[in-house]
Amino acid sequence: MNRRIARTLIWINRIEDWFLIIMLAVMVLLAVAQIIYRNFFDTGVAWIDPSLRILVLWVALSGAVIATRTDNHIRIDFFTRYMSATACKFVQRAVYAFSVVVCVFISWHAIRFVQMEYAYGTEVFSGMKAWVTQLVIPAGFFMMAMRYLMLFISPPKVRKR
Repeated sequence: MNRRIARTLIWINRIEDWFLIIMLAVMVLLAVAQIIYRNFFDTGVAWIDPSLRILVLWVALSGAVIATRTDNHIRIDFFTRYMSATACKFVQRAVYAFSVVVCVFISWHAIRFVQMEYAYGTEVFSGMKAWVTQLVIPAGFFMMAMRYLMLFISPPKVRKR
């Protein structure tokens, strides 16, 4: 692989990792702040609960992108235990190709969903538009499609268990 591409991928991986770390830290801090407000001051901050719900979506899709990068998604590999290495490699590539198609399909329809939310002007809280918070859905699935495409082009060694 070209060195420039390898360095770019390393930086993309770092950005993804730090993005996930920061979002998880913000989630923990917001949840702890809300607990403190409710238990000690008998009140709460109105925007923390919807923010946490949105952050759960963002963390889930970011984690899915990272799981795709490392090829650690849940898989059912019962039949591959009894296949030859050549057959496993073929099945692995077929699964990656199917995953690319599914992720592109979901990303396309998520784009349409975000466009509808934009047209309707739905607000999540405090004037925050819903479509802004939902951008992670098409972006996340598009990034997963690209990762699966990379795995299809250059698959890792077959893991026999």
